[in-house]
Amino acid sequence: METGSPDDAGTAAAAEPVWTGLPPGLLRIRRLLLTVWLGAAAVAAGVLLGLFAGPAWAAFALLPLAALAWGRVLLERNWRSWRYAERADDLLITRGVLWRKETVVPYGRMQLVEVTSGPVERYFGLASVQLHTAAAATDATIPGLDPAEAERLRDRLTELGEARSAGL
Repeated sequence: METGSPDDAGTAAAAEPVWTGLPPGLLRIRRLLLTVWLGAAAVAAGVLLGLFAGPAWAAFALLPLAALAWGRVLLERNWRSWRYAERADDLLITRGVLWRKETVVPYGRMQLVEVTSGPVERYFGLASVQLHTAAAATDATIPGLDPAEAERLRDRLTELGEARSAGL
């Protein structure tokens, strides 16, 4: 059958992956950390420049605040770019705003699937799934998932990985 024939159109739509985005909790964490660090930098710059260089120089404390405003926009764009899809034979992970990166991890090549959660992530009820393969270049991470979804994904990927690697 030729590519693009009418009979092929129905199967192409069925083969489209179902993409899942990251929960908004990850965006909240990243914005909070950005606000804490750049807010502290603005206060420190304002106080130190005001004391040692004069009040006019304290206006340079507005630079971290401008970076904070721009950073909030960039964080949201980056957060929206992260998504993943489970297909029959592999897992797709895509991310990036300017430089799009798509990682395809075949289930049969997975050696280890980890669920990790640092102190800040635990406080906000989030976890990350990290996939390890034999090739270091294909290791992949899905950050900021709900812990129940992270565990479900870990169990499913481990099960599929064991089933697909049985013939190797």
